[in-house]
Amino acid sequence: MITEDIVVNPCDCDETIKEGLVGREIAEYLSKIKGEAVKEQFSDEIIVSADTIVCLNDKVLGKPKSREDAFSMLRALSGNTHSVFTGVTIIKGEKEKTFSQETKVTFYDLSDEEINEYIDTNECFDKAGSYGIQGKGGLLVKGIEGDYFNVVGLPVAKLKRELSIF
Repeated sequence: MITEDIVVNPCDCDETIKEGLVGREIAEYLSKIKGEAVKEQFSDEIIVSADTIVCLNDKVLGKPKSREDAFSMLRALSGNTHSVFTGVTIIKGEKEKTFSQETKVTFYDLSDEEINEYIDTNECFDKAGSYGIQGKGGLLVKGIEGDYFNVVGLPVAKLKRELSIF
């Protein structure tokens, strides 16, 4: 059981994706470089780092750079099923474990008006794939297969089980 305080420490590291990585490999790679970036700073602590990506037909949909980019992503997701991968790395001293979780998310068929109304909330601009399932973006989702919390950004049930070895 975790009884200690949790410290959130965003890291500033190069998140350039290595060539040849796909899906879960990308999420795991990004989680690992984030954990390693703070490893020395928190050498006596358990470090949990994570990264969540959205993939549609093996194409990574990152955070939108503009309204037009968000519209394009949401139009592509409309009526389709995509994968959300969260990579998680746990580090404690020399011990390290990286894993990932996949959740399939299916969107309703969306009209241009629905997409624009959602973009108008500004909720989409800091979210991979241009939506947040935990907010108004949840209204775009027809269904999921897998862990809801994975789509939010951290597969907490799996993380709890993985932490048991640390």
